Amino acid sequence: MSSPELAKIPRHLAVIMDGNGRWARRRGMPRIMGHRQGVKAVRQTVTACRELGIEVLTLYAFSKENWNRPKDEVTALMDLLYEYLERELNEMLKNGIRLEAIGEIDQLPQKVQEKLAAVMESTSSNKEMILNLALSYGGRAEIARAVQKIAQKCVAGEIRPEEIDENLVASHLDTAGLPDPDLIIRTSGEMRLSNFLLFQSAYSELYITSTLWPDFDRQELMKALKEFERRERRFGRIGRSFAQACTAIAS
Repeated sequence: MSSPELAKIPRHLAVIMDGNGRWARRRGMPRIMGHRQGVKAVRQTVTACRELGIEVLTLYAFSKENWNRPKDEVTALMDLLYEYLERELNEMLKNGIRLEAIGEIDQLPQKVQEKLAAVMESTSSNKEMILNLALSYGGRAEIARAVQKIAQKCVAGEIRPEEIDENLVASHLDTAGLPDPDLIIRTSGEMRLSNFLLFQSAYSELYITSTLWPDFDRQELMKALKEFERRERRFGRIGRSFAQACTAIAS
């Protein structure tokens, strides 16, 4: 797939949005101000990805580990999530964006669950882009849930153990039906996946930027996509240049 600006773009882009707290601290502000500024970066990124023709955008919005943060910060984050869902519904409808979510959604506050379900239902027929929010999400927990589902089917006689393969596991993950991420961007310079899409990221390209999430804009996104454009994805095979050299030698 391509766009007027890029010869190659990822079908599925995933983003670990990190650095809200540090952004606020450097400015002498409460952490919540960093999260509020981060919502603006979300809007810009969603808009840019929709315009560029990216099919799926997954945002790591709230991890399982984030529940361990101070109660007032968690409450503020849930309120921000509710506000975002409420305010962005019209934009999603106007731009053909379908909202989906992965993670332990039943752990979210009831009002957030209800709003999330309502927006997902309202946008369910949209086909231009999928915005996939990872909420109360952890990659290890996701894999464990998939294993539990498969085990239950084995006990029920629906699946034989020898039928279990990578495709079967993938079909029981939260992301079933979505392509694996081609590119994962992490902001703030941290060099880890932080329990994000562990199964799905086996061959994802990684792009790390020191830019804090609230400062991430279309220009920063284009830097990442330009880098992705230069990457040669081999999936365990030899690269084209090496293969061409071997062919030349053999001939």
